[in-house]
Amino acid sequence: MKRVIFTDLDGTLLDPITYSYHQAMDAVKLLRRKEIPLIFCSAKTRAEQEVYRRELGINDPFIVENGGAIFIPENYFSSTFEHPKITPGYIVIELGTPYEQIREALKRIETETGPTIKGFGDMSVEEVAEDSGLSLEFATLAKQREYDETFKLKGDKIRQNLTLNKIKEAGLSYTHGGRYYAAMKGNDKGKATRILTRLFRQEFGGVETIGIGDSENDLPMLAAVDIPVLVQKPNKLWEEIDLANVRKVPGIGPEGWKRVIADLIEG
Repeated sequence: MKRVIFTDLDGTLLDPITYSYHQAMDAVKLLRRKEIPLIFCSAKTRAEQEVYRRELGINDPFIVENGGAIFIPENYFSSTFEHPKITPGYIVIELGTPYEQIREALKRIETETGPTIKGFGDMSVEEVAEDSGLSLEFATLAKQREYDETFKLKGDKIRQNLTLNKIKEAGLSYTHGGRYYAAMKGNDKGKATRILTRLFRQEFGGVETIGIGDSENDLPMLAAVDIPVLVQKPNKLWEEIDLANVRKVPGIGPEGWKRVIADLIEG
């Protein structure tokens, strides 16, 4: 049976502090040797994910910006898809709303709440780098958003809660992971995972899916796979998520990630 692995990046394949994947490199090489697809399913942008795909030698589809879109390399599947968007090198299945529309909605919200939202679109590359710990190169790539806006809240708790309520009233949704929120409309990691799983099954027949994450934000993806797995967070605990069949593997970030591959693929 064909196996397919879906993985979060930050705090999972990538170290939560250094953003390094080196601890997991041997496990990634094993997947390449066995021709097991490795699908990034992350809050990161297409531009950010493309760097990691090049460095790790991965040519599989990937899911960007919390399920905003699926990017499938041209000629990857033999089957065709309904209503694809074509961009150089990829067939794109879009689930989310264009970034400019998300930004416009947030600006309208601030006319009611005051200046409570500071998004990546409001920040310089240098500000994003300093605030996030990213290098200037990756801060530049993180600002190249297409389907959601990463932001921090300003003001007291009352104004922050008002802002979050207004975001929902505007028909948007938001996630909160680590230091940032993300505002979006239509993005869905779970739906994106299910769409790709269906395409893999059309191509290969029987498919077993494995999902690896570290936080609540990964729950939609984990709920959509056959074998959901959590790695440990920096405090050496696992995220408490409402998913009965989730497996909890020791190891923070890439240390746990390589253990998952060893247990499920090598073992």
